[in-house]
Amino acid sequence: MADLPSNYEEFADARKGAFMQVKDFKEKGGRLVGVLCSYAPCEIIDAAGATAIGLCGTNNETVPDAEKVLPKNLCPLIKGTYGFAYTQKCPFTYYADFILGETTCDGKKKMYELLDELKPTYVMQLPQNQERAWAKDVWRQECELLKGRLEQEYDVTITEEDLRKAARKRNSLREAVIEMFEMQASVPPRMKGVDLMATMAAGTFSFDITDYEKSIREKLAAANAAYEAGERPVSVDAKRILLTGCPSAGVMGKVGASIENNGGVIVCLDDCSGPRTQAMLVDPEADDIMQAIADRYLDINCSVMTPNDARRANTIEMCKKYQVDGVVDLVLTACHTFNVEAELMRRDMEAIGMPYLKIETDYAPNDQGQIDTRIAAFIEML
Repeated sequence: MADLPSNYEEFADARKGAFMQVKDFKEKGGRLVGVLCSYAPCEIIDAAGATAIGLCGTNNETVPDAEKVLPKNLCPLIKGTYGFAYTQKCPFTYYADFILGETTCDGKKKMYELLDELKPTYVMQLPQNQERAWAKDVWRQECELLKGRLEQEYDVTITEEDLRKAARKRNSLREAVIEMFEMQASVPPRMKGVDLMATMAAGTFSFDITDYEKSIREKLAAANAAYEAGERPVSVDAKRILLTGCPSAGVMGKVGASIENNGGVIVCLDDCSGPRTQAMLVDPEADDIMQAIADRYLDINCSVMTPNDARRANTIEMCKKYQVDGVVDLVLTACHTFNVEAELMRRDMEAIGMPYLKIETDYAPNDQGQIDTRIAAFIEML
């Protein structure tokens, strides 16, 4: 039996319900791997018969607890992630068989050493440059090592056919996600951006990616049918905003809602969970399926890579595709890689005549008024 945390009775009913759901999944033999980044090669986890669940902390609830251990001047995503493990308040973290990390930013990779004291944490060593001749070999080896770790954890053998089958299922899910994102290219868009992001965020907690894909396609069908029937959830006059930068889930109700409450609409989420990454598929018929998986993930454009020019080139293309009126670049406090790269993004937007606004914030509500004022002024200027 999977024991509940000692502080279970202190939780609200919704959290208790989530714990019981995950507890039931585990007691039925479910395998659970917590992942913390888009670089986590989910096909390998899927091929082991396990479920990959996103564990990034995306609210301020446990940040004060995390600051008892971690520095205060650290990214809120890192503190939130550690805080939920430290307080045992996240059912997915609590019941995960182990957590899969990756050496992206310095704060995360050092936090993993402390996280490993709370929950077994396996860390993949990510190259910091995609162009070096050895980078593909290194990442391929890291993927092979993860495969071995999963085989040991679950006493299974992961075959090439398992990997190909997993790639086909992940490709199908990503294609559905892309279709949903592309609804925003309509004028006006077919959904409010915040609603679309909430749908995407909810899917990271699904135990079955087939069920998740089904729910997306059902939502797609409903939104398209409503649009064809004349429903317009977004005004045609709303200013079309591309949101780029750091992972936005933790501030979607803060920055995203402010954009859409002040005359804008998010038509493109140009972060690591958006169409830029979702459009990257794995060829399931590749001669070397493990290399195909490794290459797909290494090609992800994140500010931890130096250089990272492809990210900004993609942003320019997304501005055209989604007929964008302005770009909001989201930087989480103390995320130095995205904060420095924001200057390069600003220059590129200036070069194409695209209005640009950088917002630096964290998960706390203290600066909501200032953010509302800045975003309202930006959209009014558009």
